[in-house]
Amino acid sequence: MAQAPASPKLKRAALLAAAAVVGPKRAGGGEAQAASERAALRLRAPAQGHEWAAPQQVVFLIPLVGQDHVGDWQAVVLRLRLTLSSLIAQDNPNWCAVICCQQRPALPDDPRISYLPFDDPAPGNDKWRKLACLYDHLPSLDINAGYAMSFDADDLLRQGTVAEMLSRNVKGGYLVQAGYVMDARTGAVGLADAPDLRQPLRKPFWKLCGSCAALRFDLSLPGMVDFLREMTQHEHRMFPYLARLAGQRLQPLSRPSVLYVLNHGENFGARRGRVGFKSRFVVRFQIDDPTELDAIKADFPAL
Repeated sequence: MAQAPASPKLKRAALLAAAAVVGPKRAGGGEAQAASERAALRLRAPAQGHEWAAPQQVVFLIPLVGQDHVGDWQAVVLRLRLTLSSLIAQDNPNWCAVICCQQRPALPDDPRISYLPFDDPAPGNDKWRKLACLYDHLPSLDINAGYAMSFDADDLLRQGTVAEMLSRNVKGGYLVQAGYVMDARTGAVGLADAPDLRQPLRKPFWKLCGSCAALRFDLSLPGMVDFLREMTQHEHRMFPYLARLAGQRLQPLSRPSVLYVLNHGENFGARRGRVGFKSRFVVRFQIDDPTELDAIKADFPAL
């Protein structure tokens, strides 16, 4: 199963307008729509009138590349452990993480971390099939309501992010608008954020990295899992649009909340030949202030 293609921007705008004006049922009649768009429209009406249950936990769903697809499996496992360390360091303990892979990696001894076997032998890139398995597994976690976030196995979460999500308790979910991109070869760190007058060409973090959206879920809503699964079959640039189409507008987190590490040797993007422009992004938007860099290290202890 390949990654689902992104919908053209004009089509997205038209479908959002139609859903708002004529309602999701009438807007959802087009057979040309993607499966994710149909799932979003099916969820939209019941979600808007739903009495949402209080979020219990933040669930991190982590697809891990298979051992046969990498050159240095131990380096992949080390990066995963750093990612999990950034979760363990959170001051709010109400989170869990599920790692999906062909081989069970060495994992920290923490009951909040579990392994989901993946045995689909189909050739090719299996990241999206693993994400589908992870979201189908969500009802098995005995967590009826919370925030679900697909998270790459080499990214780091900022200290305090789980606490912010659960305390703010927003209806739709959260978007990582601001975040950091680090080049492991040079140690340079750049800020990704919405463009402004001083930095009109800067990009928000959600356009650069897949660990960028935590959606509110309530498993009593029919179609909830179907929507989450179909949404994450697309590139991350589609996430805010699809969440909005489902009636779950995402709110930016208050601080740069994820750190994306490039050029560590086993990046998923490198296997697709898509890291070069991100390295140039780090150079262009590099943070040089020593005080700010020290603060980043303090908030990302796994660094």
